[in-house]
Amino acid sequence: MDALVRRGDQVRCLVRNKNYLGWVKDSPAQFVVGNCRDKDSLNQAVQDVDQVFHLAGATTAVKEKTYFEVNGFGTENLVRACIENNPRLQKFISISSQAAAGPCRSDGQKNESDPCEPVSPYGKSKLLGEKLALAHAHELPLLILRPCAVYGPRDKSFYTLCKGLSRRINPVLADNDQHISMCHVQDLVRGILLAAETRTESGEIFFLSDGHDYRMGEIGDIFAQAMHINPLKLRLPRQMLFGMAFIAECFSRVTGKPSIMSRGKVEEMICKNWLCDITKARAVLGFEPRISLARGAELTVAWYKKENWL
Repeated sequence: MDALVRRGDQVRCLVRNKNYLGWVKDSPAQFVVGNCRDKDSLNQAVQDVDQVFHLAGATTAVKEKTYFEVNGFGTENLVRACIENNPRLQKFISISSQAAAGPCRSDGQKNESDPCEPVSPYGKSKLLGEKLALAHAHELPLLILRPCAVYGPRDKSFYTLCKGLSRRINPVLADNDQHISMCHVQDLVRGILLAAETRTESGEIFFLSDGHDYRMGEIGDIFAQAMHINPLKLRLPRQMLFGMAFIAECFSRVTGKPSIMSRGKVEEMICKNWLCDITKARAVLGFEPRISLARGAELTVAWYKKENWL
């Protein structure tokens, strides 16, 4: 949203509660109250707009069904609201996830034509959202983006890693040499804007990443370098991670607050290959990532420190 405002676009933002706007509270954008789980509440938000950027989603949840209600059927509700209330819509851009495609089962990189095999409830719900949206690709101009592991300012997932690093601990799986694709949020935003500007066939899907192959332990090392510390690598067996996830889920059910740690997340963590191929995004959208992981880690850590998160 910030990028659209900066370039002078008139922006309307769907929010669940105007009293909790967080980072966007001072934005000049127009705010409309609605919820993806309630289709009728979306009608006003989608009227008379040229483009819809669908970034709403549940990345953590107390109950598994919440993922499907929000990421799956919530996506279909928004698509239907657009079809019924904005027949002149120029483009609907849905931000899915690499988790919807699942890990690469070979030693190569996952591309858009490979079969989807999500391993977590989150990934399965994002794939459901893709399928429900694509069923309407003949009724509105639709495009799906699948970013990989996104990090940067305001992100709390990699903040958890940095918090551990600040305690001089770099946790890694004991029996897994995981390869993973990464994407700084600035590159993701650039990819979204390119998708909005580029003429594409309805129903196209694109992976987004910085185009490099990282090992999970290496990612911790790069963030540690940005923090100017030398942490101890703590090797965790997968059985311990599943145990920790089970305890986190139990605690989550008691408190009613979702946890970033879950058995679904561990299922993703133990898969060896989360590399994606951005050849299609480069060729069709003109997407060229600009932020290396080393530079992205520096920017992210600097922001965490400025905001007193670290």
